[in-house]
Amino acid sequence: MRNGDVSTLLSICGHASNLRLGTSLHAAIFKTTVAGGSVHRSSLLNYNSLISMYSRWNDLTSASKLFDEMAQKDAVTYNSMLSAIFRNTQNFAAGVHFYNSSAGMFYDHATLTTILSECESARDVEMMHSVVWGSGYRVEVSVGNALLTAYFRCELPESGRKVFDEMSFKNVITWTAMISGLRQVELYNESLCVFHKMRKFAVAANPVTFSSALMACGGARSVGEGRRIHGIVLKHGIHRELHVESTLMDMYSKSGTVDDACRVFESIWNPDKISQTVILVGLAQNNLEEKAVELFVKMVNNTGIEIDADIVSGVLGAFGDDAPLSLGKQIHSLSIKKRFDPNVFVSNGLINMYSKSGDLQSSYKIFTGMTHRNAVTWTSIISASARHGLSNEALHLYETMRSPSHPDPTDTTFLSLLHACSHAGAVKEGMKYLKSMSEDHNIEPRLEHYACVVDMLGRAARLEEAKLFIENLPVQVRSNTLIWQTLLGACGIHGDLELGRYAAEKLQVLAPNCPAGYVLLANLCSFRREWRERGRVLKKMRDAGVKKDVGMSWIEIAGVVHKFVVGDETHWKISDIYQMVLYLMMHCRDDDNDQ
Repeated sequence: MRNGDVSTLLSICGHASNLRLGTSLHAAIFKTTVAGGSVHRSSLLNYNSLISMYSRWNDLTSASKLFDEMAQKDAVTYNSMLSAIFRNTQNFAAGVHFYNSSAGMFYDHATLTTILSECESARDVEMMHSVVWGSGYRVEVSVGNALLTAYFRCELPESGRKVFDEMSFKNVITWTAMISGLRQVELYNESLCVFHKMRKFAVAANPVTFSSALMACGGARSVGEGRRIHGIVLKHGIHRELHVESTLMDMYSKSGTVDDACRVFESIWNPDKISQTVILVGLAQNNLEEKAVELFVKMVNNTGIEIDADIVSGVLGAFGDDAPLSLGKQIHSLSIKKRFDPNVFVSNGLINMYSKSGDLQSSYKIFTGMTHRNAVTWTSIISASARHGLSNEALHLYETMRSPSHPDPTDTTFLSLLHACSHAGAVKEGMKYLKSMSEDHNIEPRLEHYACVVDMLGRAARLEEAKLFIENLPVQVRSNTLIWQTLLGACGIHGDLELGRYAAEKLQVLAPNCPAGYVLLANLCSFRREWRERGRVLKKMRDAGVKKDVGMSWIEIAGVVHKFVVGDETHWKISDIYQMVLYLMMHCRDDDNDQ
């Protein structure tokens, strides 16, 4: 057998984890090399392939032993061993130290691209940038592409731009790396500008380029731009590429035009698990939980579609407060049957599903049975406890989470904590958590965190303190209706009409068509028996053409959720329902008369 064939077989063994054949080939290569008395160039190719094979098996010990025993090495040997260290240790410093001590500081373009792909911090990539200059490879396009990608991965967009501008030759990978990098650091409009600039230079975009540009459209919520790029995709005939179709669905979903996302999904000839998961998540993001569940049921009934853990996780994320618990239990049974329950994402989804369906004990049971928990797991169980009014339990869970062996909290974790503090009246603890976000965890509070603090102060009857807190917030935060609506709601709880008028005035200036400001102030007037003022508020609301949002109630019977709104006459049993309501009202009156 030729050495090239052996090398190909070793590569296949590495990817397929075929230990028996791989070790047999290793023994045959060793036997041939010993018989020949020296390591020839053809044998060196096989030894390099062996290092790569052991690396893919996560057997760094065997790869290192083989490397040490090799009497002859070339640049490929060092690069193969370097990749093995990165793959199996995820330790950037260990890889660079190995190369510097073993290869005598000789870097080729393959070495530089390998190391740059593993840079973990700004310090790492800046150090390697100086090596690129010193090695004379700064004009090598593959090295420039790797350097550009590394800067954006380490969230250094200015340095990434500088590398891009200084590159004398740019290929499609360069342009795609720039478009994708800007999108990753949320500079969506700049990403799209680079895409259009690329087209002006007549550089032929590939499917990855289009996907990156479409993701930038989704991030910018720019559906008009997304449709234009969709048209270009159709013109180039790559709309049948599965990952392009998935990106199109994601873009339309994030832009709020979920009907377009559904049309893309329906046009896919053979949807894979990624496209199915994307459309499920998209439906959930747009509050179309029922459609998401219906689609999942179709997938389960269609034997041609393989349901996997990602799809189950996606549909569990679509469960809202009104989703039927019976269906949730069926999905749980399916996950057990297919052995998805050890999957952390499925378990996290089950915790949320049971919590939203009112079965907190099942949420706790899943949580305690998990062998691996990530930050989402802890946040989910903390949120579940807070949702069910067990605020002290939620705070206790967070203190347990702070153990060094557990993951760091996220901004969503703190949102759940502040919600728990609000309902427990734990103002001191809540303010401590808000301060801890930025000081201890480098997490910038969002609008929702500040609104939670206002709600917490309001519930504790510290209304003036809540007003002062709002006035000290950044302009872009205190100019949001959610903040003032929260304060107005708190005024309604405690009957503070004067501060309520102030909050309602602010709310009506920011959003004159928002019914919440009028309705909450009218309710506050009713609470204080200020009937004339209540009438003036409602008249002002009518004159402005603002209508109150319709309330809704629902009930689950035999696995079916029935929804009702005021004056609803669409339900198929509506005549029987109204007849029963009339019957109950008559009996209530009879009971009152008897008393």
